[in-house]
Amino acid sequence: MVRLAALLVALAALAASPALALDKVSFGLNWVPEAEHCGFFQAKATGLYEQAGLDVELRPGNPNVNMPLLVASGELDMGMGSSFTTLNLVAKGIKARTVAAFFQKDPQTLVAHAGQGVARLEDLKGRPIMVGGFSRNEFWQFLRARYGFTDDQLRPFAYSAAPFLADSQAVQQGYITEDAALLGKALPEPPVSILLADYGYDNYATSIFATDAFIAAKPKVVRAFVEASRKGWEACMAGGYEPAIRAVLALVPTGGEELFRFKMDQMKRRGLVDGGDAARLGLGAMTEARWRSFFEVMTQAGLYPASLDVRQAYTLDFLAQP
Repeated sequence: MVRLAALLVALAALAASPALALDKVSFGLNWVPEAEHCGFFQAKATGLYEQAGLDVELRPGNPNVNMPLLVASGELDMGMGSSFTTLNLVAKGIKARTVAAFFQKDPQTLVAHAGQGVARLEDLKGRPIMVGGFSRNEFWQFLRARYGFTDDQLRPFAYSAAPFLADSQAVQQGYITEDAALLGKALPEPPVSILLADYGYDNYATSIFATDAFIAAKPKVVRAFVEASRKGWEACMAGGYEPAIRAVLALVPTGGEELFRFKMDQMKRRGLVDGGDAARLGLGAMTEARWRSFFEVMTQAGLYPASLDVRQAYTLDFLAQP
């Protein structure tokens, strides 16, 4: 009886003690909340971050927010980016690394009207293409270096569907997750969307990056965030993303449930998240070989000096490797 009483007292004291404080983490999204952020919102909405000991703030992005700068300055702990993000930071002397990448395929496309003789990427060589200023320093450099596209093909991109819809000869940049949904409804036939990742454009997207200082100071937090986000993305890819839909639409209702589901279907069908190395190594996977080959192409394009150490732009320490 004495032992039982002592045990009951101990359990009561444990129940009365305050819960361990969660580690606060701020994570900057690369755009306004949307389906391409599914895994992060799923992890937050279903308590995966809390279970990992984290109190996560998902901070939305927009065209006027420089997330890499906010992370580099310490205003945000981690951010969402791509292979370019940390390569650009390292090239500027800012120590930061990509720790995981949840899009094995960048959704970047070039979009053309049906019936215009466009079926492959090579069919667009020499044709005028509407490309935004930011993209001219990213995927356009790949097209120049690998496929011989030239700058005289470039035309201004208005970030509006109107110029494309008005001209049956027009070609513009797009995203495989939304081309058919946003452009197709206004066309007599679905547009031709050419996914650059299928032609060797190996940019990792929807990545997680942080400064070396943050990684060194809080490696357990980084690992917990990566692992919980991975579980969130696994749920999204398995089709159980209702909590993420509700969370995203509560913040940005204009996109609508139909577009969200269309995007998720495209991610699954195209293997954006669970294809490539993720099929073998798990979601979020990266490899040294792919980082190096991507860097070599971008070096050939003149975007980075060959002397830059690509190994400073990423780490595989937070990923499960075979």
